[in-house]
Amino acid sequence: MLTIAQITDLHITTDKDPLNRRRNEARLRQVMAAIHELRPRPLAIIASGDLVDRGEREEYLELKRLMAESEIPVHYALGNHDGRQAFLDVFEGAGLQTDPAGYLQYALDFGRLRVVVCDTLGGPNHGEYDEARAAWLRDTLDAEPDRPTAVVLHHPPILSGIQWMDPDPNSPWIRRLADVLQGRDQVKVLLCGHIHRAFNGVFAGHMVAAAPATSIQLTLDLTEVDMHVPDGREILVEEPPGFVLLMSEGDTLTTHVCLAGDYAPAVTYNFPFRKLA
Repeated sequence: MLTIAQITDLHITTDKDPLNRRRNEARLRQVMAAIHELRPRPLAIIASGDLVDRGEREEYLELKRLMAESEIPVHYALGNHDGRQAFLDVFEGAGLQTDPAGYLQYALDFGRLRVVVCDTLGGPNHGEYDEARAAWLRDTLDAEPDRPTAVVLHHPPILSGIQWMDPDPNSPWIRRLADVLQGRDQVKVLLCGHIHRAFNGVFAGHMVAAAPATSIQLTLDLTEVDMHVPDGREILVEEPPGFVLLMSEGDTLTTHVCLAGDYAPAVTYNFPFRKLA
């Protein structure tokens, strides 16, 4: 058995935004501490986009400073708050892999498990996945048709029900992604972020597991909203930061949604378990 941790929506920033700098850094540290305390310790951490808040070089320098403290290797994906070139400039020489078109797309192998990281950075909020990126993903999946695979993309290609954050399900990038993923039996799960809240669904025959944010979470409000008329509703809430733990055993992949924080033990293992009849 091996495990990989997924964190998402870090929104690290600078003193241009002192409140969010302090809060988002503190919440990230809380999550990283919780991951490092896991047993067995995860082999890697995948940070699946919205790494910083404005996509600025100075923010990536802050991110690099924070992640240098990790004893577990960290791998990155990009979200809509990221700046691709600024990220690549700061993290160059850190083992980054890009596809032939220059997108941050690559595959990682951990024993039997393959993790394929996709680059969905596009518009101001919703995702994008053009023909060049889709062709790379098709070729990458073709290369290992029998290896259990988790695909990482920042933007979930399904609806969460939180309408102001959800994509148009008929978007060309979503149809393009579905065409690539349909019938790929080796793909066991799509690991996503973006929504700042854990939820699950099915896309092109595959499980979608969206992770909670390390920064603040989205309020769970599934009522209709007029995107052009602010109505004073709560949209973000300081629920605990969290992450997802991906467990791989043989050809089986399982995800756990985890909250970070200090919680008192409720029961300890002091007596042998009884055998079930």
